[in-house]
Amino acid sequence: MNKMNRVCFIGTGAMGRPMIFKLLEKGYSVNVYDKYKQAAETVVAAGARWVDTPKEATRNCDVVITCLPLPHHVLENMLGENGAIEGMQAGTTWIDTSTTDYHNTKHIADVAAERGIYSLEAPLSNLSHMGVDFGNVSFYVSGDRRGYDLSKDVLEAMGQISFFVDENIGKAQTVKLLTNSLFYAAAIVLSEVFIIAQAHGIGLKWMWEFILASKGYSCVAEQFSPFIFDGSYDRSCTLEITVKDTDLTVKLADELNVAIPIGRIVEERYRQAGQQYDSQVGHMTISKLVEEENNLELRIPGYTAPSRYGANPNYVRSDVLVTDKYGRVKPFPYQLHYEKPPIVNIDTGSVELAELLTELMAYVNYVVLQEAYKLGKNMGLSLDLVTETIRWSCGKSWVFDNHQSYQPNPGIICQVKQMNLDINLKIPSLMKMMAVLEASAQQEVA
Repeated sequence: MNKMNRVCFIGTGAMGRPMIFKLLEKGYSVNVYDKYKQAAETVVAAGARWVDTPKEATRNCDVVITCLPLPHHVLENMLGENGAIEGMQAGTTWIDTSTTDYHNTKHIADVAAERGIYSLEAPLSNLSHMGVDFGNVSFYVSGDRRGYDLSKDVLEAMGQISFFVDENIGKAQTVKLLTNSLFYAAAIVLSEVFIIAQAHGIGLKWMWEFILASKGYSCVAEQFSPFIFDGSYDRSCTLEITVKDTDLTVKLADELNVAIPIGRIVEERYRQAGQQYDSQVGHMTISKLVEEENNLELRIPGYTAPSRYGANPNYVRSDVLVTDKYGRVKPFPYQLHYEKPPIVNIDTGSVELAELLTELMAYVNYVVLQEAYKLGKNMGLSLDLVTETIRWSCGKSWVFDNHQSYQPNPGIICQVKQMNLDINLKIPSLMKMMAVLEASAQQEVA
């Protein structure tokens, strides 16, 4: 696509703004609209053109992109009064980057098709500070192949890579939901592992470094622990989004007749957080639940997350990037490989507990990965495609990257139980997960 073609971008929030900046940097002319005009001030100052309604914003545009929090927001902006569809011409392409209910997307796409408009669902992976802010996101795309061919350059101007999943809308959303499920499960387990460590006198910084060099490593453990340690809980994504995503995942599993017992525990926990806290707080507020339940704070004194979405909004991300063998990148201070921290003033029992906890993290990551693969299979997605999209998602882990050599150890559940953890400790999600995994292992033996 010619870079001078005009793009309309609807939704100038935390995820949308960085993508608009990327389009402007690459020479695209961009019209913008948002329910809250002040949310677009920075992109307008950078050269985007503000328009007062979705309908007017889409006029004479070749590509219309929506990036909105919830399904009904997409419906309202596309088909509501002065909706985007009204201003679009035949031959243009609508791209929805939101993670939404695919039935909602199909409904809008049907209306668009009557007008000769191409439609694509294109949810993206990697949150602002680790992806969108420096064009490191991956897009999963389903819908009209012609629309994808016309807009591929636009997508890859905003991110690093895109995958055309299928011509049927719903397949890309499935990929996004199954990759998200890996992230959300890891976030809950990580928080409760940190609580166990702190309650047993293991320093959080040492435990974190131990996890990073272990089989328990995940994108979540590496890149999102900092937002727990500085109490900011990551402002780049709201709790509202995570509650919505986990709910959509369970509904999809019901639709596809896939058993996801760990996924259901994850959804239940996020729903609890959504009922307890304001919907607009940071998504890592999920950690606050277990902190308050145990009257503990998971803080490293003086530590600040290396992100402007953490405790220091003025933090400037390093331009030094590290690249792994797949081409995935991340900024300094994150590394490709981590060494285990020295065992200084750490007793043998604490080291043993840390080893068991990271083995448990790996086992949960493995089981959730199997649930994700089942979702993909029942949606008709190839194993190779699901593997490739997970590789580029925020749900990747040591277990995933080493899935061919990893040997799951169901016996880890019994070993953790034998550690006689503090009986007053509240780790509700881990306890439920261990019960499910233990019962599953017993059924397999029988």
